[in-house]
Amino acid sequence: MEIKKCIKESFSVIGKEGSTNDGESFIQKLWDDANANFAEVVPLAKKDENGNLIGIWGAMSDFSRSFNPWDNHFKDGLYLAGIEAVDNSQPPPGWVKWTIPSYEYIYVENESQNTFSEVSEYLKENNIKLAGAVHDYICPENGQGYIFFPIRRI
Repeated sequence: MEIKKCIKESFSVIGKEGSTNDGESFIQKLWDDANANFAEVVPLAKKDENGNLIGIWGAMSDFSRSFNPWDNHFKDGLYLAGIEAVDNSQPPPGWVKWTIPSYEYIYVENESQNTFSEVSEYLKENNIKLAGAVHDYICPENGQGYIFFPIRRI
């Protein structure tokens, strides 16, 4: 597993929001809803110079919406399944917009269901504390998933 670092300035995500209180498989249900209605938000998506989407995010926050890590050992929190959007865009009805603060991140390819716990162990071994909630990222170009671990708020 290759661990990389980056700084990502504050960015907005428009998506379908749910919480761990919604029951088992709630994240998959959010993605199903977002994907079924994706055309409603494509005009709001941030795009590169070639017109390609910048990113697809599974953003997370604690229940206070402060972008702190999920509570109860990463078992309780909010999830937003969506696209990186133009910052001043307004979500259509049924969609929610989050503006995620600037952070320095450690990020890795999401290679298996153990990736999160492996990186959590790496952080612990290296005395690195999370500065915020962890986010899933899917690269629109190749479909590769990544996990972003915020280690310093900027």
